[in-house]
Amino acid sequence: MSPSSDAPSSSSLSEVLSFTTGQIVQEIGYDDDVDLDLRDAIEDLIGDELEEEDTQEIVDAVVLWWRDGDGDLTDALVDTLANIEPGAPVWAMVPKAGRPGHVMPGDIQEAAGIAGLRVMSSVSLAPDWTGTRLASRPR
Repeated sequence: MSPSSDAPSSSSLSEVLSFTTGQIVQEIGYDDDVDLDLRDAIEDLIGDELEEEDTQEIVDAVVLWWRDGDGDLTDALVDTLANIEPGAPVWAMVPKAGRPGHVMPGDIQEAAGIAGLRVMSSVSLAPDWTGTRLASRPR
């Protein structure tokens, strides 16, 4: 089995994430443990680099890399809403169960609800990461 077989194909990733060419996607929580293949695949989908945490651009989606111990998840989720289009998705990427920094699904659900987001789905996106799609509410 080749190492790239764990990474989703671009077409399946496109269907799962619903990212398209030309979208602006902000990345929050980048660290040396993120899945670089997944990041590259997202950048290939949108045809550009991910926007940094401190961008002032209005974005079409946010990718939040989050680990247990990173701080207050509710606060981080509220921060994802600062520059996002109304109704746009927030993808909370957390380490899979059994991996260091794993966040329980119930904790994500609770923090999302308090932040004004709702959990739509969760999917394995990389060998060590699960993505939870959160929907922001239209304004």
